[in-house]
Amino acid sequence: MRGVALVALLAASPLGASEFFTLKGHGGPVMGIDAAPDGRIATASFDNSVGLWTRRVPQWFEGHEAAVNAVSIDGHEVFSAGDDFTLRRWPGGSVMGRHKGKIVSIAVSETHVATASWDGTIGIWPRDGAEGRLLGPTGSGVNAIAFTKDGRRLYAAGMDGGLRLWSVTTGDALQEVLSHGFGINEIVLGPEDDWLAYGAVDGVTRIRDLSTGEERDFTLDRRPILALALSPDGKLLAVGDGEGYIMVIDTETWRIAHDFRAALRGPIWALAFSPDGRNIHAGGIDDAMYSWPIASLGDQDPMAEEERGFLKDPEEMSNGERQFARKCSICHTLTPDGGRRAGPSLHALFGRRAGSLPGYLYSDRLANSEIVWTEESIDALFDEGPDHYIPGSKMPMQRIAQRQDRADLIAYLRRATSPED
Repeated sequence: MRGVALVALLAASPLGASEFFTLKGHGGPVMGIDAAPDGRIATASFDNSVGLWTRRVPQWFEGHEAAVNAVSIDGHEVFSAGDDFTLRRWPGGSVMGRHKGKIVSIAVSETHVATASWDGTIGIWPRDGAEGRLLGPTGSGVNAIAFTKDGRRLYAAGMDGGLRLWSVTTGDALQEVLSHGFGINEIVLGPEDDWLAYGAVDGVTRIRDLSTGEERDFTLDRRPILALALSPDGKLLAVGDGEGYIMVIDTETWRIAHDFRAALRGPIWALAFSPDGRNIHAGGIDDAMYSWPIASLGDQDPMAEEERGFLKDPEEMSNGERQFARKCSICHTLTPDGGRRAGPSLHALFGRRAGSLPGYLYSDRLANSEIVWTEESIDALFDEGPDHYIPGSKMPMQRIAQRQDRADLIAYLRRATSPED
């Protein structure tokens, strides 16, 4: 629990100031970030929650039943979507729309919210509560979307490397803008709809002139591109990749203004600028959002001295602890309180019936299960994979193929989850 003094201290520091700061409180990786003109920041996390930060104090929005991948803040409303196939509106958490697959991107216009889903469709959901509709199928999973300035058309890009323009009014596909050949993960549309930036699985970062079709290539020897963000004035474009680098492009000169490796030790999954454009916010595998002043990018990174929740030198861990860190720690804690994680605490795990820990919202399949967690059942869980051992549960699909790795993990869990005498 946070003390009153700590909350008061955090609240005294405004967000968006030109200084390095962190937002801590999530219990899983930060998958999405958006910033409002008044300085509030919305974050989406693997821990199934949305955080709305005002002067560094969070308001938590709970309601998603799986990881939240995307978030957008517009006026007094926050929109979020994720692995539970739903688009939700906050406060309240009402379901605005639903897909048949995970939702990975949101775009907001004055009248609609659009969603991009791996089910191969684009959702168009009126903000006035009228019934929405799905565009497509597109032929492949949709990764990224962007409204034109007037909100009447929508660019969409997907796993097949295609970038297409759609009519919001009629639902028709108007134009195939390009076919990249590799999946396109992210797109950003210029302020006057004159250019479009896209980042792809193969590491390509390109800016396409939408009137001539000519492209500027900012591809560096890194891959994949996982995040793009445009500053409020449109003068800076930030690019985040799978190796933890953030590149900032000056859109007036079309030159790389900054290129630095953030001390996240992992992929950059989310980017956003502060309202004044002075800071760049980033999220990744850790359970916090980090913000750097752009003017000091390339200087000594203060994040290098930050303590990160999920990351520890593998050489300092036993094999069993390494297996836990890689397979379990993002979703589960070993302490009684459970923290803010996507899964329940593993404290006192052995001998507990699956789906029985009070206070956690289990899937119906697990809640009604007769499984009791023992060395044998845990071994079977990771030998077969959760999707086969407990079909219909919310546990991610993963296996531990080597028998010794499973044995080492079980031995570690036996020690680490035992209640104190």
